[in-house]
Amino acid sequence: MRNTMLLTLLLAVQSIIYGQNSLSGKITDQDTQEPVLSANIYFPTLERGTMTDLDGNFKISDLPSGNFKMVISSIGYASYTQDVVLPSQDITITLKPSAIEMEEVIVSTPFHQLQSDNVMKVERESVSELSKNGAVNLSEGITQIAGVENLTTGLGIGKPVIRGLSSNRVLVYTQGVRLENQQYGDEHGLGISSKGIASVEVIKGPASLLYGSDAIGGVLYLNPERYANENSTKASLESDYFTNTLGYQTSLMASTAGDRLKFIARGSYAAHSDYETGGGERVTNTRFNEKDIKAGIGFQNSVYKGDLRYNFNNSEIGIPEELGVQSTNKEPLLPYQNIDNHILSLDNKFYLNNSSIDLKVGYQFNDRQEFEDHHHHEDHEGEEHEEHEGEEHEEEEHEGEEHGDEQHEGEEHEGDEPALEMHLETLNYNLKYNFPKFDNLDLIAGVQGMWQSNENFGEEILIPDATTTDFGVFATAHYHLPRIDFQGGIRYDNRSIETESYVAEDGDILDEVDRQFNSFNGALGAKFDITDNLTTRLNLASGFRAPNLSELTSNGSHNGANRYEIGNPDLDNEQNFQIDLAVEWRNQHFEAFVNGFYNNVNDYIFISPSGEIIDDENVFRYQQDDAKLYGGEVGIHLHPHPLDWLHLESSFETVTGKLDNDDYLPLIPANSLTNTFRVEFDKGKLLSGSYSFLTLKNVFDQENPGSFETRTGGYSLVNLGAGTEIRTNSALFELRLSVNNLFDKNYFSQLSRLKNDGISNVGRNLMLSANIHI
Repeated sequence: MRNTMLLTLLLAVQSIIYGQNSLSGKITDQDTQEPVLSANIYFPTLERGTMTDLDGNFKISDLPSGNFKMVISSIGYASYTQDVVLPSQDITITLKPSAIEMEEVIVSTPFHQLQSDNVMKVERESVSELSKNGAVNLSEGITQIAGVENLTTGLGIGKPVIRGLSSNRVLVYTQGVRLENQQYGDEHGLGISSKGIASVEVIKGPASLLYGSDAIGGVLYLNPERYANENSTKASLESDYFTNTLGYQTSLMASTAGDRLKFIARGSYAAHSDYETGGGERVTNTRFNEKDIKAGIGFQNSVYKGDLRYNFNNSEIGIPEELGVQSTNKEPLLPYQNIDNHILSLDNKFYLNNSSIDLKVGYQFNDRQEFEDHHHHEDHEGEEHEEHEGEEHEEEEHEGEEHGDEQHEGEEHEGDEPALEMHLETLNYNLKYNFPKFDNLDLIAGVQGMWQSNENFGEEILIPDATTTDFGVFATAHYHLPRIDFQGGIRYDNRSIETESYVAEDGDILDEVDRQFNSFNGALGAKFDITDNLTTRLNLASGFRAPNLSELTSNGSHNGANRYEIGNPDLDNEQNFQIDLAVEWRNQHFEAFVNGFYNNVNDYIFISPSGEIIDDENVFRYQQDDAKLYGGEVGIHLHPHPLDWLHLESSFETVTGKLDNDDYLPLIPANSLTNTFRVEFDKGKLLSGSYSFLTLKNVFDQENPGSFETRTGGYSLVNLGAGTEIRTNSALFELRLSVNNLFDKNYFSQLSRLKNDGISNVGRNLMLSANIHI
């Protein structure tokens, strides 16, 4: 027995030693044959990489045996991919100079390729680039991506909208797991700080094959920032100031890495006052503040890679109701939300002989509390108390108008208990097996699942205590030929929702719900390189979305939406089928693209006024009908030779959504045209990475509002910005200035929930940023 164990241990050690490979090489310029400094060498499936030294040389150790795709990228050069069979001899690679922006590996799709090699069209932007344009938060920043908008309730509450679909029709992934924080609520925001997020990827269209339920409209995939390079340490201090909200945010990060162990930690804080419209009025209780902590521990050798990440986010967000007291205080008034969100994730990769196993597990705990000014008021005594408070509030308002309202308005809710408190616990898992590569065929199979419980602790109950269980099994493949690539797959999902009975606000007793939702879905796509410059992509995909708890069971008043909502326990799955066609033409100095889509949604769930009144609020009920959405994006990017520092960009986006009865869908963004003039200078004796830009965004009239919406007039916004980098031997200093809505335009966005209350969007906002990286 002992001999057998010894033999087994010997074989295991021999297998590990055999798998410990290293790869060395040199990167040079194709035209000059000079070495390329600081080129990135990266193995996407291994998530291992390094950079070249002054002589263009590199070396990566602790690599497993097998066939892996290697990606090489550097600023000023076209990105390069090559399959490498490990163990391998030293390699020499030449990069072709190019003014086109450096490509990055797409992580949200299963085969981790450059976008130019991807069958599915995926948009990717670094958060650093998005922040240059003065976005207050991540929800606002992603609107710079064509086809993506932001559904807002003030500045502190925003939801991503992809081609006209929002709420939990757009699935958000962070730290490799799906974000679950009661995100389907009307007045619930994204709940993720942009600090500590490296990049954003957007899948526009049904992605149920990869992600299951709720990805019917697309996926917003947030990549966490990377650790420091091996055997190095890095740190940064970032600070921003916003003139419109008198807001500020600051963030401190530190990361260190050895040969195998890596650590990272970041702490951030942000606070904003009520925003000011173009008309010069502050929108009462749009103030918010946010505390955010992110940390990670990574380990990697030739047979295993682990990445443990944790994120804690606390947000206090005012819920605006009307224009009232003019104040620059940052403590929210009643009503407001206090939200704690914890995300713990572990990403495991096990490298076998020419294959690998991926296992991602995540645990989330969301504590959502809502405080209201009438929570303790009962009967006549409560009415007297409310009247007295109202008189005090009038005096406070008058005093604020005369003396700048310097009092601490938030004191009135200190010590109060939340009227609404919900605890949401979620456990996710995603297990995938990456089969050995067979000629030009890559194959992945796996299972995904989720267990979730919602529990109420406040006196008010909008949705009942409930348990949700998901299970999905899928397989997907990619086949590569010299000019054409095919990708497809199939998936089966089951979702179980069980709720408890509860007493609603109107006194009705709502029965428990026990529902099962099942769906088969598939996807098939092809990418065809017609010429070296012209590429076309065609994708066919189906998706599904099970109704959420709010749609099935809600019965109560929603402060952020200013309405009384009643759910429908008999709702069915939403099931959709989308066709996407993308055509791209690019050379070294000019790019153009046309993206078109048609999305047919069966049993589309929507909310509509019923004509009833409960507690002086209009009642809205959930209904279903078939719907269709269609539109797309068109754009060009010109950077003429020899003026490679000059960039002219233009994009147009449009989407139309209709029910089968020809009524228009609500919350559909208006058509828009964005033109940007940008200059970039990468090199200089003292300053590097210098840039400036001027953007004109024209938003057209929305003449096709939903049945309970109003028409929205068009408007034009001018934004501009500039920035530079100062490099020393030990540090990099970044300075940025941006101005949004330069001419202080007073306008209404179609996707603002405050529009119906006659409250316009944010006016001129100047952002100043100073960052230090060491």
